[in-house]
Amino acid sequence: MDILNVTDHRPFPFPSKHWMMKQKWKNISFLHWPLSESQLRPFIPKQLTIDTYHGQAWVGMVIFEMESIHLRGIPKYSITPNFSEVNVRTYVTYNGVPGIYFLSIDVDNWASVTLAKRWYHLPYHSANISIEKSHESYHYESIRHGQSQIKGEGMIHPLPESYIADKDSLDYWLMERYRLYSINKKQSLYKADIHHKPWSLQKAETTIHRNTILSELTIGLDAFFPAVSHFSSGLDTLFWNIKRL
Repeated sequence: MDILNVTDHRPFPFPSKHWMMKQKWKNISFLHWPLSESQLRPFIPKQLTIDTYHGQAWVGMVIFEMESIHLRGIPKYSITPNFSEVNVRTYVTYNGVPGIYFLSIDVDNWASVTLAKRWYHLPYHSANISIEKSHESYHYESIRHGQSQIKGEGMIHPLPESYIADKDSLDYWLMERYRLYSINKKQSLYKADIHHKPWSLQKAETTIHRNTILSELTIGLDAFFPAVSHFSSGLDTLFWNIKRL
């Protein structure tokens, strides 16, 4: 089924049928920590409102593999080899539209660090990242280039049952986000819309051995003990071009 025909799960419509890029994400782990708005406010641009679920703000760490990136009209050729990513994100709104704001993005891909960083105004860092499956678990390790003290390592064990999150649940609020916001050096605000089918999720158990990726941000969280963890085997995602707000 065409991804664009599956829309009932979205909190707002996608902008048009003229998407720019298709990405394939796989083996995605979501680790989340709750925190207060006052803890998070110093890290968020003044134009954005911190989004909360029952009065609580949240920060997530997402670990996944990018299997391919295709530009519209060129479906057979990925513009980049497979690579892995570890990002730290939080949840915001602008004029009432919910989205994601990234605090850091570690990738082992030259094009993302050099080109996407400038185009999307996102906080990319170059890193060595590995994600390896062992039995039914996934071991990940990330070490940032030039800042080897900023690293993450742990194990994600997905539980067997998969499900689609109910719209009023925390899981839906955390996962079903279809816009990213970013800011450039001149403090101008941008948006980029995305679309995909609803996440097929599994609850997960997490063991974290190192996590200075999160602790170096000095938000004040216990980086070793996320409150909730999820896993998804993957999905295809459509991206629209970035626009200034």
